[in-house]
Amino acid sequence: MALRYADQIFTLGQELLTTIRSQPSVRPLTLHVGVSQTMPKLIAYRILGPGLRLPAPVRVVCREERPERLLAGLAAQDLDVVLADAPAGPGAKVRVFHHPLGECGVAFFAAPRLAAAYRRRFPRSLDGAPFLLPRDGSPMRAALERWFADSGVRPRIVGEFDDSALLKVFGQSGAGVFAAPSVIAKGAEAILG
Repeated sequence: MALRYADQIFTLGQELLTTIRSQPSVRPLTLHVGVSQTMPKLIAYRILGPGLRLPAPVRVVCREERPERLLAGLAAQDLDVVLADAPAGPGAKVRVFHHPLGECGVAFFAAPRLAAAYRRRFPRSLDGAPFLLPRDGSPMRAALERWFADSGVRPRIVGEFDDSALLKVFGQSGAGVFAAPSVIAKGAEAILG
């Protein structure tokens, strides 16, 4: 029985080599990337974008999910890499290696009318101001809540969002002030006009 399995393995190995050799060499390399829902999309693009300009063709396949689901995809080898704005928590059921790619500050944004109203006496002016927050449990949310507490500011929460793009659309409409990583400030300012 072992000999039969060994023959099958050898045959499959030969078929694999033949298939690989017969494939055109310009076939794009496919990179399967998991992007956390809370990861700012502009940052994900800045990390992945240079790969599209490599001399060899590359195809990036992005999947956006909650970090727990992305880690499961990584464990199942459905994903090659996961981009997230925080390391996996201690309860992660998958062994992963974290590599910080950088850090940045947080900036506050608002539609022009709101920005004018809350610019003076910042950050005290945010006390009672309409505010749009990322979903509860996200790293940005936790950082903002710590900052609010340290600053003695209690904004009026008017919206909570899983999707940062949807949060920015609400911010653009004037629904409230919102925070975003400072490295995407130009993109957020362009959205707000």
